[in-house]
Amino acid sequence: MNTIRTALAGNPNVGKSTVFNQLTGLHQHTGNWPGKTVETKTGTFEHQGYTVEITDLPGTYSLDTHSPEEAVARDFLTAERPDCVVIVCDCVTLSRNLILALQILMLTPRCVLCLNLMDEAGRRGISADTDTLSKLLGCPVIPCAARQKKGLDLLRDAIAETAAAPDKPPLPPIQDIPAQAEAIAARVIRENPETLCRREQFWDRIFIGRRTAYPVMALLVLAVFWLTIRGAGYLSAGLEILFDSLLPVCSRFLSRLSLPPLAVSFLTDGVLATLTQVIAVMLPPMAVFFPLFTLLEDLGYLPRAAFNLDRLFARCGACGKQALTMLMGLGCNAAGVTGCRIIDSPRERKLAILTNTLIPCNGRLPMVLFLTAALVYLNTGRNTSHGLQAVLLLLVITLCTVVTLALCRLLSGTVLRGSVSAFTLELPAYRIPQVGQILVRSVLDRTVLVLGRAVSVAAPAGGILWLLHHITVGNATLFSHLIRLMDPLGHFFGMDGVILTAFLLSLPAAEIFLPLVLAGYGSTGSDALEILLANHWTGVTVLCVLWFTLFHWPCSTTILTIRKETGSWKWTAAAVILPTLAGLAGCLLIRWGAVFCGLLFS
Repeated sequence: MNTIRTALAGNPNVGKSTVFNQLTGLHQHTGNWPGKTVETKTGTFEHQGYTVEITDLPGTYSLDTHSPEEAVARDFLTAERPDCVVIVCDCVTLSRNLILALQILMLTPRCVLCLNLMDEAGRRGISADTDTLSKLLGCPVIPCAARQKKGLDLLRDAIAETAAAPDKPPLPPIQDIPAQAEAIAARVIRENPETLCRREQFWDRIFIGRRTAYPVMALLVLAVFWLTIRGAGYLSAGLEILFDSLLPVCSRFLSRLSLPPLAVSFLTDGVLATLTQVIAVMLPPMAVFFPLFTLLEDLGYLPRAAFNLDRLFARCGACGKQALTMLMGLGCNAAGVTGCRIIDSPRERKLAILTNTLIPCNGRLPMVLFLTAALVYLNTGRNTSHGLQAVLLLLVITLCTVVTLALCRLLSGTVLRGSVSAFTLELPAYRIPQVGQILVRSVLDRTVLVLGRAVSVAAPAGGILWLLHHITVGNATLFSHLIRLMDPLGHFFGMDGVILTAFLLSLPAAEIFLPLVLAGYGSTGSDALEILLANHWTGVTVLCVLWFTLFHWPCSTTILTIRKETGSWKWTAAAVILPTLAGLAGCLLIRWGAVFCGLLFS
């Protein structure tokens, strides 16, 4: 069977990924194009006796190689010379999309233009003369609504026909491509002024209006946190019951295999116990947060959140796109660091990478929730409601955002000086989200990926933790020696040796911090808060641990990701040291502030 090598190109937010997913289904994988750090997806499908191999190139506005994404797209088209290039355009913003299309057509004539989002264009009173557009460009033009799977069969046919067609010359050089793109769009696009943009204008007055943007953004974030906390609570309780019943079964099964008791204890009390604790803590918030996050993305809100925050980041010498990478960091800091590729300026990209870990990732959020609830309990003696927890979490994220902006301002005025660059931020049309695809994307692309990374480090970490508890030197275990070594330093920063040791050992995954603390205190009770209070935790201790949970070194996965993205151990070290210094300084202020207040009011 012959293979048709196809490239999928287009601007950001034109539905290119949707076209790719609908054509290839689950037959796809992600990798780096040789010599580049920017990821590309490759997938296949069968059609008319051909195997069509599609490479989804990074979204880019042109081929002028101002960014790594543009370089990858141009290099792939010129070096790999695919049999067909599918150029995905948004019918609503055709004039802007045609700039990239004309550049590609001047490189290769073997192109098919996929005019996507025709359903959205129809709702906005926009129509297109595809026959005229095809004649002007000299390539097939296929109208599509990829989300509804409309036009995809015609697109498959056009790919096969274009790949099999005889060679023809590419478009001649065009001197003024933006003037030509506008002229072509003006000839083929028809607009109905009665329906154009009414819905978008109404919602934009709410989501990006001067008076409503920040209150609405706060309410949306609050709603996401409340739903995450409420939903995760039920899931966590169910998983804990399940794992509590499975661990004895696993222990009995391993014993029947005639394994030595120590080996059984190592596997169950060490590896499996830590692994199940991480899953029970990490999976529930992800299972709720990621679908909600993807829902806002699908609605078209996230770019508008970046638009709202652009002015704040610009005043601090950073790029407004950093708001998007900061939001990605809420799910996983490693993903947030990788997302910094969307920032074209190398200086501003470094700023975003160095400060991304100041936003608590999904692995730290459960600990943040636990500590804020502990603070409320210590001050009121009452348990925290879901609503109050969501408000407290919103305040914590606001604090982290303020610290992020402050550090960006400090860095941009010292080691990363430079002017703020201009950038294009696409505000996509509001769209009705596809709930089924959201669940699949959030589970497969995000939840499973992040959970897989955590599991891969939690299992060996559990084994190491077991060894530390069972290997003795003198009259004490290695874990006890390590705690005694860290105890003076821990008390100096308002914590203790157990807490600081747990922070160090949770380098592979932040999710194992609380299990390490409880194991360090040698308690087997079920109520974590009671165990901590029994080991002399005070309000100052909780505040210090909360602050250091927010601001300390990244996990090992994020550190390696930073090294990969920056290509420098110097900047990687800076990304580790900066948040750690912020955390230690804050702990000192909390501890000595409490001492001063105690002396003042005693």
